[in-house]
Amino acid sequence: MSSKNFALIGAAGYIAPRHMKAIKETGNSLVAALDPYDGIGIMDSNFPQADFFTEFELFESFIDQWHRDGNKPIEYIAIATPNYLHSSHISFALRNGANAICEKPLVLNPSDIDNLQKIENETGKKVYTILQLRLHDSIIALKNKIAKELETNPNKIYDIDLTYLTSRGKWYFASWKGDEAKSGGIASNIGVHFFDMLSWIFGEVEENLVHLKQPDANAGFMKLKNATVRWFLSVNYDYIPEDIKATGKTTYRSITVDGEEFEFSEGFTDLHTRSYEHILNGGGFGLEEARNSINIVSEIRRLAPLVLQGEYHPFCKKVLS
Repeated sequence: MSSKNFALIGAAGYIAPRHMKAIKETGNSLVAALDPYDGIGIMDSNFPQADFFTEFELFESFIDQWHRDGNKPIEYIAIATPNYLHSSHISFALRNGANAICEKPLVLNPSDIDNLQKIENETGKKVYTILQLRLHDSIIALKNKIAKELETNPNKIYDIDLTYLTSRGKWYFASWKGDEAKSGGIASNIGVHFFDMLSWIFGEVEENLVHLKQPDANAGFMKLKNATVRWFLSVNYDYIPEDIKATGKTTYRSITVDGEEFEFSEGFTDLHTRSYEHILNGGGFGLEEARNSINIVSEIRRLAPLVLQGEYHPFCKKVLS
């Protein structure tokens, strides 16, 4: 496979180094990067020769001139910007002759997917999103196991608890991540790939309820075709179980299926590279693959919390008691 040229929008964020690593490890080149923040020494260990811009207009001019000068085309633009900018930056990539590879959540609203599909049709270029959990070996094994069980018992309903806490400091709420209009809120920011994974394995959502909706924690209940899911998501360290705190950890991730813990804590480090390999080999997850999870999180934003009613996640009592 010949080397391809990439550009990157959003080079200074937390996730950008994983995209740089993926571009490098798949044998491709980063031609240009854009970010309003200019303190990104990580460029030196990946693509020190890449052109770098802090202003979108100059980056746009460079991309245009690169093509006019007859250089090898920039075939992919990777997007690792704040969530509310994704749709605009994807559109920019497509209209400038590149395919887009965008971080999750792909967009904030289902209507954005509809608009981007029109631009795909107009330009002949494609949008890919990073749904890395679909490439995790343990999760693929779980999907295969569930699929086999459903072949013999297609009406089986699994009982699932999803608990994910990843501690964030005060900076989080001063940044765009703490602004629901820009990030989509907790469910979009840290939960969307879990919702995608569960609906990918257990079927589409038939019922979606919210019990808790606070800036630092969301919780709710979903009925999927073949599962009921109680979920709790938070960035507040205080809600982490005491035995986990005692180990010094600041993150807690747990998924139980019919009361049995599903272990998938390892194997995350190379998933962006595997995502890029998947795309470059003719696979990848596009707009329609992303739609179900975007429907889920956009509906969560609209729903009023039920508080301690119905089948709520037990961690809700940590917040509301």
